[in-house]
Order: sequence, then structure tokens, then C-alpha cells
Amino acid sequence: MSVIDLRSDTVTQPSAAMLDAMARAATGDDVYGEDLTVNRLEADLASRLGFAAALFVPTGTMSNLLGLMAHCERGDEYVVGQQAHTYKYEGGGAAVLGSIQPQPLEVQADGSLDLAQVAAAIKPDDFHFARTRLLALENTMQGKVLPLEYLARARRFTHEHGLQLHLDGARLYNAAVKLGVDAREITRHFDSVSVCLSKGLGAPVGSVLCGSPELIGKARRLRKMVGGGMRQAGILAAAGLYALEHNVQRLADDHANAWALADGLRAAGFDVEPVQTNMVYVQMGDTAEAFKVFAAERGIRLSAASRLRLVTHMDVSRAQIEQVIATFVEFSSK
Repeated sequence: MSVIDLRSDTVTQPSAAMLDAMARAATGDDVYGEDLTVNRLEADLASRLGFAAALFVPTGTMSNLLGLMAHCERGDEYVVGQQAHTYKYEGGGAAVLGSIQPQPLEVQADGSLDLAQVAAAIKPDDFHFARTRLLALENTMQGKVLPLEYLARARRFTHEHGLQLHLDGARLYNAAVKLGVDAREITRHFDSVSVCLSKGLGAPVGSVLCGSPELIGKARRLRKMVGGGMRQAGILAAAGLYALEHNVQRLADDHANAWALADGLRAAGFDVEPVQTNMVYVQMGDTAEAFKVFAAERGIRLSAASRLRLVTHMDVSRAQIEQVIATFVEFSSK
């Protein structure tokens, strides 16, 4: 039985062509700055996104952590969404390792933060309070794409309030493909951007933090501190380069598969949220656990949750989408 894994777009397997690129990568000791392929990846992605410098790291969690710690000092604060990955799903690293206080706010229906609420959350310049230094956004946010007009307003807002602006762009390229723009049209509004290579882009490992030379220099020191220095990492960086060169525009296929899945489930009577990119959310109520078991018996891997998330990616075909829809229908007719 072939497995259809919809838990996340992190589950993709490297293609034969990507593995070949990895096998042929020129390598060196990256801690000494001597890995040519890592250097090429950092320079390439910085240039693509309009930044002067970049840093290759093992994970998106580390990339975001280094970004927050490079922007903020101990006792500083960042404003962030309640459901944002940097706040909810990264082990509290900014607080534990950086002594940076999060100020979480409710995320709006479109994935944004209400800038009026952000303004109200900024602390006065008073030693009783943490110093508000940074606004952190996420794009896509649970599959939702932040509008370019909103990003421009957020940039003006942070300038007016003396804040820096960081983007958790784990799925930046999903957002760019959905909007039909170059990714730089998104990243030009930010002081730093974290990009994940191991989600929809299909690389097995790695994220890149982009920013100014000063910020990346600080992040490089912090990377060593938290154990992120790697040696012949060009083998991994080569996968990222291959992904950037070959796997960006094909994200549109994942979006189309997600829309087809959502349409099929709605037609079958399921409560499905609007879909923009590669994430489909279905309200399953108290049947979630039973459905997870039922689907697993038919070769479909899911995360059990009453608000079930289904994530399409390069290892899921349109024919498999139809198989998933049929499984939902079979379950509902029991």
C-alpha cells in the first residue's frame, strides 16, 4: 500500500535529481567559512530576496530564534501572533534562550495582526516594562497569504514606532506563488526573513536567515552558541539550491491539489475552511481520532485534531487527492 502523508509538507523525500546534486556538491568546513556550496546558497538567497547577507542553519526554529536574538537584547520584547510558529511551536526558545519577552496578540481571520492592537501593546519607555523592539509576522499563516498592502502598512507602522520587522517566511514561496509576484515583493518590507527549504520546496534539511551584514554577523555568532555550526554542510546546501532552482513554480500544483481536495470535501458535506495555498482545514469535531485510525488503515497519514489540517506537497498526486476524498466519503457513510 502506498502511503499518502498529509500531516505536513515537511515529509517530502528528495528526488533523484536533488540527491545527485547533493552527491556532487563542493564542500568545506562551514564554521571556517570554507564551504563553497553553503556560501553560494547564502549569497544566492540573499540576492533573490534583496538582502545583503544570509546564514544557512539546520532548522526554521533555529533561524527564527537567531533572528529574534539578533534583533533583541535580554529584557526586550517582541509582538507576535498567538498562533504564530515563533511563539507557540518553537519551544519558547526566545524566552528561554534569549530572555526575550513575547507579547502575543490574537491573529485576525486573514492571518494578519491588527496594527491598532499592536500599537496598544507597545510598552511605554519606562523601566517598569520590557522594551518593545520587534514585530514578528508569519507568511503564510496557517495557509493564509498576507496581502502586499498590509505588509506595506506594517513597514510604515514599524518605522513610525521605532520597531524592527521580522518575517517567519517558512512558506514564503507559497505566498509569492499565490500572489503571482517575485518573493522580493514580500521580503522588501522586512528587516529580516527566515526561509524554510525543507517544507514545500522539498529539501531534506535547512533554513536560511536573511538580513543586514550586522544582523547576520550577530546571528552567526549566536548560531555557534546554540550548536548550529556545521562542517561539510554543502551536501545539505546543494539540496536547497536545487529546490530554489526547480521547486518554486511547481508549488502552484500543490495549491491546485489543495483546492481540489477542499472542493471535493465540501461537495461531500464536510465543513471546510476557505483555502488559499497548500493547507486545507476541516472541522471534524469528536470524530477526529476515529477518522485518523480509519484513514491510516487505508494508507493515509493524518494528524488527529477536531480542526484537521491536511497539507498538500510534491509527493501527493491528484489521483491520491481523489483517493483521500473517497476515504472521507466512505467514513461519513458508515
